[in-house]
Amino acid sequence: MATKILLLEDDQLFNETLQDFLEEEGFMIHCALDPYSALDLTYKSTYDLYLFDVNLPYENGFDLLKKLRTSGDLTPTIFLTSRDDKSSLTQGFETGADDYMKKPIDLDELLLRIGALLRRQVRKERVNIGDYTLDMVAKTLYLHDKPLELTQKAVELLVLLVESKGEVVSSEIIKNRLWAAGQHASNGSLRVYITQLKKYFPQAIENVRGIGYKWIV
Repeated sequence: MATKILLLEDDQLFNETLQDFLEEEGFMIHCALDPYSALDLTYKSTYDLYLFDVNLPYENGFDLLKKLRTSGDLTPTIFLTSRDDKSSLTQGFETGADDYMKKPIDLDELLLRIGALLRRQVRKERVNIGDYTLDMVAKTLYLHDKPLELTQKAVELLVLLVESKGEVVSSEIIKNRLWAAGQHASNGSLRVYITQLKKYFPQAIENVRGIGYKWIV
């Protein structure tokens, strides 16, 4: 079955260009020109991936994704935007984005990013890791059905690493996902949460020096 993508882009010409390109690559594309239409489509269909513009009529792409994430929609999402400031990048990841591309979009690069994101997508609500079970939605780690006392950020970090499926996750991406804007996110703070997880998974997390961390189970 073809991968189904919801494309939200208010520039009709660019919307059609992306649709034509991705359909030629074998994807099934549903298109929307505004966030309200896109939201309606999410009620009618289940998608494998969202491609969202940020600057949109009525409300921006960040607000739309925040609504979807609040409702429990974990569909992988790539933002396509002309914004290039760090605060927008941070906001995009904080709302639950998985990737972020700045316009003008290189179509071949977009294809590579889509492929990488879909390969590491975790569809199951619960993932078994040896004797442990990770609830990806409730953000809770269990040992033999008993919830463990882990900080929220430690569990969110575990979810992010497990979702990566063996790919290196940079420290910058981790900090953007775990800390809100204005919060201090030092490498030392990050190491605290890595240490917490290594108590349960001593052999599963590899430190890739100068870059980030990798889940190797």
